[in-house]
Amino acid sequence: MANTQSMCTSFLGELMTATHNFGASPTRAGSTADTFKAALYLASATVNASTTAYSSTGEVTGTNYTAGGVSITNATAPASTNSSVTAGVGYWTPSANIVYTTVTLSTAFDTVLVYNSTQSNKAVSVHTFGSQTITAGTFTLTMPSNTTSTALLRLSTT
Repeated sequence: MANTQSMCTSFLGELMTATHNFGASPTRAGSTADTFKAALYLASATVNASTTAYSSTGEVTGTNYTAGGVSITNATAPASTNSSVTAGVGYWTPSANIVYTTVTLSTAFDTVLVYNSTQSNKAVSVHTFGSQTITAGTFTLTMPSNTTSTALLRLSTT
Protein backbone atom coordinates (compact mmCIF):
# COMPACT_ATOMS: atom_id res chain seq x y z
CA MET A 1 0.00 0.00 0.00
CA ALA A 2 0.96 3.61 -0.27
CA ASN A 3 0.21 6.81 1.58
CA THR A 4 -2.82 8.70 0.28
CA GLN A 5 -3.65 12.35 0.88
CA SER A 6 -7.02 12.89 2.53
CA MET A 7 -8.89 14.38 5.42
CA CYS A 8 -9.29 11.49 7.87
CA THR A 9 -12.78 10.01 7.88
CA SER A 10 -12.88 9.77 11.68
CA PHE A 11 -12.06 13.50 11.87
CA LEU A 12 -15.20 14.37 9.90
CA GLY A 13 -17.42 12.66 12.45
CA GLU A 14 -15.45 14.10 15.36
CA LEU A 15 -16.18 17.61 14.10
CA MET A 16 -19.85 16.96 14.87
CA THR A 17 -19.05 16.16 18.50
CA ALA A 18 -16.71 19.16 19.01
CA THR A 19 -13.78 16.84 19.66
CA HIS A 20 -11.26 19.17 18.01
CA ASN A 21 -10.66 22.78 19.02
CA PHE A 22 -8.52 24.63 16.47
CA GLY A 23 -8.90 28.11 17.88
CA ALA A 24 -9.15 30.22 20.96
CA SER A 25 -12.64 31.46 20.08
CA PRO A 26 -15.19 30.03 19.93
CA THR A 27 -14.22 27.07 22.05
CA ARG A 28 -15.73 24.14 23.83
CA ALA A 29 -16.99 25.35 27.18
CA GLY A 30 -14.08 26.20 29.45
CA SER A 31 -11.37 24.91 27.14
CA THR A 32 -8.40 26.31 25.30
CA ALA A 33 -7.21 25.48 21.81
CA ASP A 34 -5.94 21.92 21.40
CA THR A 35 -2.33 21.08 20.52
CA PHE A 36 -1.85 19.71 17.02
CA LYS A 37 1.27 17.90 15.82
CA ALA A 38 2.77 16.79 12.52
CA ALA A 39 4.52 13.43 12.16
CA LEU A 40 6.45 12.32 9.07
CA TYR A 41 5.93 8.88 7.50
CA LEU A 42 8.02 6.67 5.27
CA ALA A 43 7.11 6.31 1.61
CA SER A 44 6.56 2.61 2.35
CA ALA A 45 3.96 3.30 5.09
CA THR A 46 0.19 3.17 4.75
CA VAL A 47 -1.38 6.37 6.07
CA ASN A 48 -4.69 7.47 4.53
CA ALA A 49 -8.33 8.45 5.14
CA SER A 50 -8.87 5.40 7.35
CA THR A 51 -6.11 6.49 9.78
CA THR A 52 -7.85 7.28 13.08
CA ALA A 53 -4.91 8.20 15.33
CA TYR A 54 -1.19 8.86 15.37
CA SER A 55 0.90 5.68 15.44
CA SER A 56 4.66 5.23 15.30
CA THR A 57 4.19 2.39 12.79
CA GLY A 58 5.75 3.56 9.53
CA GLU A 59 6.96 6.84 11.06
CA VAL A 60 10.42 8.09 10.10
CA THR A 61 13.34 7.69 12.48
CA GLY A 62 16.62 9.53 12.41
CA THR A 63 18.96 12.01 14.03
CA ASN A 64 17.13 14.88 15.79
CA TYR A 65 13.68 13.58 14.80
CA THR A 66 11.45 12.89 17.78
CA ALA A 67 8.74 10.25 17.49
CA GLY A 68 5.41 12.04 17.22
CA GLY A 69 6.86 14.85 15.13
CA VAL A 70 6.66 18.53 15.95
CA SER A 71 4.00 20.80 17.38
CA ILE A 72 2.10 22.93 14.88
CA THR A 73 1.92 26.67 15.51
CA ASN A 74 -1.80 27.32 15.77
CA ALA A 75 -2.40 31.04 16.24
CA THR A 76 -4.94 31.30 13.41
CA ALA A 77 -8.52 30.48 14.32
CA PRO A 78 -10.62 28.67 11.73
CA ALA A 79 -12.67 30.91 9.45
CA SER A 80 -15.75 30.50 7.31
CA THR A 81 -17.61 32.33 4.61
CA ASN A 82 -20.71 31.93 2.49
CA SER A 83 -20.33 32.28 -1.26
CA SER A 84 -24.11 32.11 -1.73
CA VAL A 85 -27.24 31.37 0.29
CA THR A 86 -26.63 27.62 -0.19
CA ALA A 87 -22.83 27.31 -0.27
CA GLY A 88 -20.10 28.01 2.23
CA VAL A 89 -16.54 27.08 3.16
CA GLY A 90 -14.89 26.54 6.54
CA TYR A 91 -11.10 26.63 6.44
CA TRP A 92 -7.91 26.57 8.54
CA THR A 93 -4.15 26.71 7.99
CA PRO A 94 -1.43 26.63 10.66
CA SER A 95 -0.07 30.10 11.35
CA ALA A 96 3.54 29.05 10.60
CA ASN A 97 5.38 26.57 8.42
CA ILE A 98 6.02 23.11 9.87
CA VAL A 99 9.77 22.79 10.45
CA TYR A 100 11.98 19.84 11.39
CA THR A 101 15.39 21.31 12.33
CA THR A 102 18.79 19.71 11.67
CA VAL A 103 17.45 16.24 10.97
CA THR A 104 18.94 13.28 9.17
CA LEU A 105 16.24 11.08 7.66
CA SER A 106 17.97 8.66 5.30
CA THR A 107 14.97 6.44 4.44
CA ALA A 108 12.58 7.94 1.86
CA PHE A 109 9.54 9.70 3.33
CA ASP A 110 6.61 11.38 1.57
CA THR A 111 3.82 12.04 4.05
CA VAL A 112 2.87 14.12 7.06
CA LEU A 113 0.03 13.24 9.43
CA VAL A 114 -1.62 16.14 11.24
CA TYR A 115 -3.12 14.96 14.52
CA ASN A 116 -4.58 16.29 17.76
CA SER A 117 -2.28 15.38 20.65
CA THR A 118 -4.67 16.92 23.19
CA GLN A 119 -7.46 14.54 22.17
CA SER A 120 -5.84 11.09 22.39
CA ASN A 121 -3.72 11.67 19.26
CA LYS A 122 -6.77 11.62 16.99
CA ALA A 123 -5.92 11.91 13.29
CA VAL A 124 -6.97 15.02 11.35
CA SER A 125 -5.48 14.80 7.87
CA VAL A 126 -2.82 13.17 5.72
CA HIS A 127 -0.76 15.24 3.28
CA THR A 128 1.60 13.76 0.70
CA PHE A 129 4.51 15.30 -1.19
CA GLY A 130 7.37 14.07 -3.34
CA SER A 131 9.64 11.44 -1.79
CA GLN A 132 12.46 13.01 0.27
CA THR A 133 15.59 12.17 2.22
CA ILE A 134 17.61 14.69 4.18
CA THR A 135 21.06 14.71 5.78
CA ALA A 136 21.82 17.16 8.60
CA GLY A 137 19.41 19.71 7.23
CA THR A 138 16.19 21.52 7.97
CA PHE A 139 13.04 20.15 6.36
CA THR A 140 10.26 22.73 5.99
CA LEU A 141 6.67 22.17 4.93
CA THR A 142 5.51 25.55 3.65
CA MET A 143 1.92 26.23 4.62
CA PRO A 144 -0.54 27.57 2.04
CA SER A 145 -2.42 30.84 2.43
CA ASN A 146 -5.38 30.69 4.79
CA THR A 147 -8.07 31.28 2.16
CA THR A 148 -11.20 29.47 1.04
CA SER A 149 -9.43 27.93 -1.95
CA THR A 150 -5.94 27.20 -0.60
CA ALA A 151 -6.14 26.54 3.18
CA LEU A 152 -4.63 23.30 4.48
CA LEU A 153 -8.07 22.10 5.68
CA ARG A 154 -11.22 23.07 3.80
CA LEU A 155 -14.82 21.91 4.30
CA SER A 156 -17.38 23.12 1.82
CA THR A 157 -21.06 22.88 1.03
CA THR A 158 -22.59 23.29 -2.39
